[in-house]
Amino acid sequence: MEEMLEIRWHGREGQGAKTAALLLGEAVVQTGKYMQAFPDYGPERMGAPMRAYNRISNDPIRIHSGVTSPKVVAVLDSTLLGKVDVTQGMHEDGILLVNTSHAPGEIRSKLQLMGKRVYTIDANRISLELLGRPMPNTPMLGALIKVTAVVGLEELIDDTRRKLEKKFKHRPEVIAGNLQAIRRAFQEVRAE
Repeated sequence: MEEMLEIRWHGREGQGAKTAALLLGEAVVQTGKYMQAFPDYGPERMGAPMRAYNRISNDPIRIHSGVTSPKVVAVLDSTLLGKVDVTQGMHEDGILLVNTSHAPGEIRSKLQLMGKRVYTIDANRISLELLGRPMPNTPMLGALIKVTAVVGLEELIDDTRRKLEKKFKHRPEVIAGNLQAIRRAFQEVRAE
């Protein structure tokens, strides 16, 4: 990694954007990198738009503010497209990853994007099939590491397993479903 990688997650409260940012950050720390992972939301209620952020670097990170010029933007809820400027401040050659059943070219056209790399993953479908409810955060995490290579798949799986085993000790189906969701999204993410 040549420079600091900045990621901005867009979602709605309750979709797990904060958790995805934390899981990614904790996994990269295990590889010896420095990271920040934090949410940005106000007093809104469940379902309100929110953001979460990651900074990842080989060197200590001294910035302590929201990410305004992300290299990567992950959108957990495609209904935000057109309502929230998810590409604001994004690098010209940045990566946009959207949870949708639509093809990347359709998203590019809808947002009138030039120069950015666009990827899509139907994270809601994956989570419904494997977890029984639309919780797109772990599938989005699998797709994000595929398109960025910021951490290896097995490194992410191992670290996420350890975190989930603490939280869902008596619910092994939740652990297995989330790990399968990461793997499936890693394989199914679509590029333009």
